[in-house]
Amino acid sequence: MPRDVPRRGAVLIVHGLGEHSGRYEHVGARLAALGLEARAYDLAGHGRSVGPRGVLADPEALLEELRAVFAELSDRDGGKAPPFLLGHSMGGAIAARAATGGWVSPRGLILSSPALRLPPIGRAQAALLTLARRVAPGKGFPNRLPVDAISHDPAVVAAYRADALVHDRIAPRLYDFLVDAGEAARRDAHRFTIPTLLLVAGADRLVDPRGAREFADALPEGVGTLSWHDGLYHELFNEREPDRTRVLAELDAWLEPYLTLDSSVS
Repeated sequence: MPRDVPRRGAVLIVHGLGEHSGRYEHVGARLAALGLEARAYDLAGHGRSVGPRGVLADPEALLEELRAVFAELSDRDGGKAPPFLLGHSMGGAIAARAATGGWVSPRGLILSSPALRLPPIGRAQAALLTLARRVAPGKGFPNRLPVDAISHDPAVVAAYRADALVHDRIAPRLYDFLVDAGEAARRDAHRFTIPTLLLVAGADRLVDPRGAREFADALPEGVGTLSWHDGLYHELFNEREPDRTRVLAELDAWLEPYLTLDSSVS
């Protein structure tokens, strides 16, 4: 955080499937300029964490992991104000489920292209998934993500493909967790009262953006802000310019009133 910017709280960033926390350094720098300490971590089976890639040991492991990191970050402000929670894609599903299910109570929830619905799969893939659930629920298989559709910026796609910490694995247990987490978050949205921003890519091919709209529609009046970006791809924070700057400016603008209303964190 810049030395000349007063501390106004913290934000915890949760990354997506196959990637890692290091891909959010530019987002963290943007948030730090607002006075927010930005913290990100590598989910189990991702980035520099230990263990096989894309594997989930227990259905609630990712939620408990988030709870522990969130509590540690909360302690840094002495309980004056909980951190904001920002989740992208799979991280959005984890964040949404953790918040709606009571694992954490953030100051505000930000969901970027959240995986609250997964794209439909064909009969052949469904049959293979059914078999894998029975014989190898904890084994990582190719996730078949359309990497070319993460961003309209060729440099972003090339960097993603060249990143040694990015992987292409997902285990059946992790896939099922994402389906269940999205369904549960949408189901419980009607009773959720924490301010929520949803940044959604209308041309998303990695997740089904209808899940984010359904979640937003179910939130009580005045709780949710849905920002729908027709034509943009999955990684809104890494889209081509000027779209990237426009989305980050929306994030700033949404956060600012909450930082102004509660400036007790020092």
